[in-house]
Amino acid sequence: MKLNGKKQESSDYDEDSKGKMTLLLALVALVSAFGSSFQYGYNVSVINSPAPYMQDFYNRTYFNRTGVPMDSGFQTLLWSLTVSMYPLGGLFGSLMVWPMVNNCGRKGTLLINNLFSITAAILMGTSEIAKTFEVIILSRVIVGVYAGLASNVVPMFLGEISPKNLRGAIGVVPQLFITIGILVAQIFGLNSILGTAEGWPILLGLTGIPSLIQLLILPFFPESPRYLLIQKGNEEQARQALQKLRGWDDVDNEIEEMRQEDRSEKEEGQFSVLSLCTFRGLRWQLISIIVMMMGQQLSGVNAVFYYADRIFQSAGVDKNNIQYVTVSIGAINVVMTLLAVFIVESLGRRILLLAGFGLCCVSCAVLTLALNLQTTVSWMSYLSIVCVIVYIIGHAIGASPIPFVMITEMFLQSSRPAAFMVGGSVHWICNFTVGLVFLYMEAGLGSYCFLVFCAICLATIVYIFFIVPETKNKTFMEINRIMAKRNKVEIEDDKEELTDFHTVPGGQTGKKEFSSIEL
Repeated sequence: MKLNGKKQESSDYDEDSKGKMTLLLALVALVSAFGSSFQYGYNVSVINSPAPYMQDFYNRTYFNRTGVPMDSGFQTLLWSLTVSMYPLGGLFGSLMVWPMVNNCGRKGTLLINNLFSITAAILMGTSEIAKTFEVIILSRVIVGVYAGLASNVVPMFLGEISPKNLRGAIGVVPQLFITIGILVAQIFGLNSILGTAEGWPILLGLTGIPSLIQLLILPFFPESPRYLLIQKGNEEQARQALQKLRGWDDVDNEIEEMRQEDRSEKEEGQFSVLSLCTFRGLRWQLISIIVMMMGQQLSGVNAVFYYADRIFQSAGVDKNNIQYVTVSIGAINVVMTLLAVFIVESLGRRILLLAGFGLCCVSCAVLTLALNLQTTVSWMSYLSIVCVIVYIIGHAIGASPIPFVMITEMFLQSSRPAAFMVGGSVHWICNFTVGLVFLYMEAGLGSYCFLVFCAICLATIVYIFFIVPETKNKTFMEINRIMAKRNKVEIEDDKEELTDFHTVPGGQTGKKEFSSIEL
């Protein structure tokens, strides 16, 4: 009985595994990633280069208003706010994911989201003329909200429109554009381009242009077929969207798979964050995304970028050339994330996660050693440069892109928005925490702070090795059944249940058995 069920299922989905990259699918991925994910990366690093000029503007403005120079403590506070309001806005944006994607759709949310970015770009671009630094701090919150929504909705949207054999590759595209955004901000921020006293308002205002492009082009592309069929109940529109995306008319197998998912979820309805956290059938999926998101942000990627300048300086790189070194690190980040796009479908998610965190773990350990010995052993400073590059490679191939892919894959339609809301919130809270705590950690521990990051990477590796399954080339339903065994909600009636997905009349399937065993 069990074998028959499996056989039927695999024949059902053989067609899908031949899903090819159509021009429309590629365009949707590029436009949504360029219009949304790109700005997340751009705004992460855009204020690093012009920081001295912006702080000077804060000082001048304050002096013109009050007639007294700004106190250095107050200036530090204002600059800390300018930097930290971005991840705080990102947290607010993540909390808006669930209501927005359920009510406005995936594409609709991305379109509405552009208004945040364009508003912030106009405010930041005109802040110097308006002689107000408060507007910059406010704009950082607004653009943070934008990034919080974008960082969750783009992977969700692209994961839902991709055929299963391309889902990993297309799922890494948003991360690729985040790294391109960081690199473009680093290049534009060079002293010879816009990293000047006159150029910084333009540098900050440029963030609105990709949003404007997305606002004009994205409406012509289809909405997520899964959203249309499972959440809106409109099979005709879902079929049309799927036919456009796949480039052929016969999409019956994929529609059937969506119907099956729909039927299996009817029992539970839409998950809120609270019901997601308390539902035993999704316990390990939830723990897994929290661990991966914490690992991603607490593995010290921001600290490595922060330390990079100092590491290169101690290796004898001229102070004026440090900015070019930073750009080259950004370029390595882009190239390695591009490599991840091409290898994620052949190697699988687990290998990239384990290899990525493994490289980060080893390089943090060796970096601690190298930083402590560089005063006594001359070549240690070069070893620390190698460690930084190896760390960036590790993060770019696994730790950065794959967790967002996994959220899309480990949850079904009804729980996915709530899962992204949880994962996104953890992502931004950890990002904010590292930004807040790192300077104190560095002051207290010095270069030994990298051992903390090493331990976090190691703990994440152990968890992934024992708990996280391979999801490559599997349908959402197949992944759901693998995790159901982990959650112990499918033990007793395993045989019946696999068959029940095909044989139970009246459409009552899957989740009902989960619930009955659970209770």
